[in-house]
Amino acid sequence: MTAAAAAVPGAGRKPIYTSLFAQVVAMLVLGVVLGVVAPSFAQGLKFFSDVFLKLVSMIVAPIVFCVVVHGIAGAGDLRKVGRVGVKALIYFELMTTVALALGVILALVFGPGHGMNIDASKLDASALTRFADNAHKLKGEGIGGFLLNIVPSTAFDAFARNDVLQVLFFAVIFGVALALVGEPGKPVVKLVDATATVLFRAMGLIVRVAPLGVLGAVAFTVGKYGAGSLQQLVSLVVLFYVAVAIFVIVVLGAVMRMVGLNIFKFLRYFREELMIVLATASSDAVLPQIMRKLEAMGVEEEVVGLVVPTGYSFNLDAFSIYLTLAVVFIAQATNTPLSFGELLLVLGISLVTSKGAHGVPGSAIVILAATLNAVPAIPAIGLVLVLSVDWFVGMARALGNLIGNCVATVVIAAWDGALDKDRARKTLDAGTAPETPEEAAIAAG
Repeated sequence: MTAAAAAVPGAGRKPIYTSLFAQVVAMLVLGVVLGVVAPSFAQGLKFFSDVFLKLVSMIVAPIVFCVVVHGIAGAGDLRKVGRVGVKALIYFELMTTVALALGVILALVFGPGHGMNIDASKLDASALTRFADNAHKLKGEGIGGFLLNIVPSTAFDAFARNDVLQVLFFAVIFGVALALVGEPGKPVVKLVDATATVLFRAMGLIVRVAPLGVLGAVAFTVGKYGAGSLQQLVSLVVLFYVAVAIFVIVVLGAVMRMVGLNIFKFLRYFREELMIVLATASSDAVLPQIMRKLEAMGVEEEVVGLVVPTGYSFNLDAFSIYLTLAVVFIAQATNTPLSFGELLLVLGISLVTSKGAHGVPGSAIVILAATLNAVPAIPAIGLVLVLSVDWFVGMARALGNLIGNCVATVVIAAWDGALDKDRARKTLDAGTAPETPEEAAIAAG
């Protein structure tokens, strides 16, 4: 920075229109306006969102593979990998249980479905047919079926179907094998690392069009559904958003305080990524950014590489809240009484069905159906009731899941002594991650 620039406050700052956060906010507002004043035209903009999410989906599985393999093989010490993995699974199960219980408690206390008096025999089952193609991903109920679905038929099949959970499973095996090979495997480790660098740069290019994706998603939603679409189910939608807020601020906030960090500063730090996720209802688009920011705030690279991709499939906090909240809502709406034993059954089944939902189109509906199948008293056709608001709750689901995974990474790193707390506090106080040399070069032209 020149002396003249330094003498003028703010002279060295970038124009606000170059900020991704500002661009996303501007497109979000524009999308709302277009949805209100020109709904037909706004619905036609959905292709922006579809293209953006398709671009993201194209690259997520390879990124997850490279990151996990590099995290395991690069760590060198498989005992550390195993230690971090065990701690991650313990934390994931604990938070998932808390989230599931929160959904049940809030549904019982506020009763969002009471008074609807829906006759299940008169509901139209044809609305569920579009999810039938995805039902095969959940075949085989129980833990056995879940574990069987983790193992891909072939590694190429997992990549071709973009099944992140199966890609993750193959990446763990490949990374462990690479670490065991030792010196002969180092060229492969370098190749994987170089490939990850290229993929991250590619994702950086894709994220530049995120504002257009936000415009398409918001314009379509407002244009097609409008405010009136929520009238019948507004209580469920509002309660779910409140539930996610409670979980983030109270539960995750308490966990962050144990680590010595502030949840509100943490949320401000990830504000750009959270805006993209909220508007597109997908957390895939920000995977590389959150990993870089977590490393920038002092979390060791190996922990980030292991915990974040694993959390995308195993630590779906907001999704878990929605599962139990929706089940109890459907029971209330159809006047189906639930015993304490049936509520415990819902909790137990949800612990299994909530895993691996990431990457399954319409996963909320499909997995909710699998959960309801374990409780015959509740009519599964009641799923029709929540279809019209699935997009709206999907935004909060994606947002809550992302925040939960970011917090999980920090907590597990602190638990394992892999977090620089002083650096974390300074970074969160600043509210932004320091630029990498590559980003500085791009910004300079």
